[in-house]
Amino acid sequence: TKSPLAVGLQITNLHLMRSLSVVINGLSHQQQPGDIYCLKGSNGAGKSTLLRTIANRLPVADGQISCSVPVVYVGHSDGLSGSISGRENLRGWARINGFACPASKIDKALASFSTTGFAHIATHRLSRGQRRRLALTRLGLAPANSLWLLDEPNAGLDQATIAMLDAMVIAHADGGGMVLAATHIDFASA
Repeated sequence: TKSPLAVGLQITNLHLMRSLSVVINGLSHQQQPGDIYCLKGSNGAGKSTLLRTIANRLPVADGQISCSVPVVYVGHSDGLSGSISGRENLRGWARINGFACPASKIDKALASFSTTGFAHIATHRLSRGQRRRLALTRLGLAPANSLWLLDEPNAGLDQATIAMLDAMVIAHADGGGMVLAATHIDFASA
């Protein structure tokens, strides 16, 4: 159960710019363990900019973002090195982010999105949907209390994989994690 005092993400009077235009003007938001929020809006509204800023990939023009839990960002780009296998990509991603990931944990993450059968293939040889599924397997390597920032997470996925993603997101929130997703379609009953 959620503690009413536990705040994992706190955004206060946030202002974000893209080029010379203000895309977010005075946003305040807080998120607690167990929360799933979806950002919806037209293209260019600033959804991706907000997620990338929370993930510390873009600067804040004004305001404050504080997050007391590990942040995991899966953006539009899958962020996979095409010259190595999916398994090697996961191992490297975990190492860069400081997450302990023995082979058994990587195997479990691969199984969660039915990617085990092609995890040994260089990712440049995979379909768009297969690469997206491999990118999403990172979620299974993240700490249980982490904030997942997902930018159009269901892009390129079939209905069965969307159902897997929804189930994983709901289980993450039920276990005390948080999710903030930018999407144009229904997502994890949020």
